[in-house]
Amino acid sequence: MQSSKPGPVILIVATAVALFLLMPLIAVVPVSFTPARFLSMPSGNLSLRHYQALIDNPAWGQSILLSLRIGILSSAIATALATLFGLGIWMFQPRFSALLIGFVLLPLVVPPVVSAMTLYFLMTTLSAFNNWIGYDTWLGVGLAHAVMITPFAVVLILVALYQVDRRIDLAARGLGASLATRAFKVIIPNIKFGIATAALLSFVLSWEEIGVTLFITSVNAITLPRLMWMGLRDNIDPAIAAISVLLILVTAIILGIRIFIERRGAAKSQ
Repeated sequence: MQSSKPGPVILIVATAVALFLLMPLIAVVPVSFTPARFLSMPSGNLSLRHYQALIDNPAWGQSILLSLRIGILSSAIATALATLFGLGIWMFQPRFSALLIGFVLLPLVVPPVVSAMTLYFLMTTLSAFNNWIGYDTWLGVGLAHAVMITPFAVVLILVALYQVDRRIDLAARGLGASLATRAFKVIIPNIKFGIATAALLSFVLSWEEIGVTLFITSVNAITLPRLMWMGLRDNIDPAIAAISVLLILVTAIILGIRIFIERRGAAKSQ
C-alpha cells in the first residue's frame, strides 16, 4: 500500500510557492519599523514611531471603527438576503430558478467601475431626499457594500443548501410543519456553518472594499482602506505599513483560533 504523504520534492515546491506568495506580506514588516518619514527599508536603526502615529492620530481609530460598523451592517444585510433567497430557491424550486440565480450573481460579472458608477448615482439620488443614507454617509456605504457582497454570500448559502438532504424537509412537511417552522427549525440549523461562513466572508469583503468606496465617499465616511489609499496617494505615509502589519497579525490570530476550534471539534467527534 502506497503512502499518501507527499514526497520531499513536493514539500520543497510547496514551501517555495508559499514563500513566494507570502513575500509581499513579509516585506511589510521591516518597512513598518523604518525611522524615515517615507516608505523604505530600515538602513540601520529601528523605530516604533509609525506605530505611535497610529495611536496619536485619531483618524486611524475612527476609520477602523467606521469600517467595523459598515462591515457588520453590510454583512448582516447580505447574509440575511442570501439566506432568504437561497431558502426560496431550494424550497420552492421555481421554474426560472437559474435565471433568478444569474440575476443575483450579476454584480460578479459586471466591471467594478460600472457598479461603482451606478451606486454613485444611486447614492447621490438618495441624498436628495435625506441626509442619513446616501452619498458620503456610513449607512449609504453599508448599503452599497451589501449590494456588492450579496452575490458571494448567495453562492455559499446555495452550496450549503444543496448539501442538505431534501428528505428531512419532506418529512417535516409530511408531519404538518408550517413553512416558517421548516425554514427556521429544520433547514437553517442544518446550514448554520454555511451561514456563518457567508457572514464572515461578507464582512471581510466589506472591510477591504475600496473601489466602490472611492466613488460614494468624500470627507465624512472615511473607511480604513480609503484612509490607507489616501496615505499612499498623498504622502506615502509609513504608518500604512504599521497598520498593515497589525492587520496581518489579527488575521493570523483569527485563522489560528479557527483551526484550533476545528481541530478541537474533530477531536471531540472521534
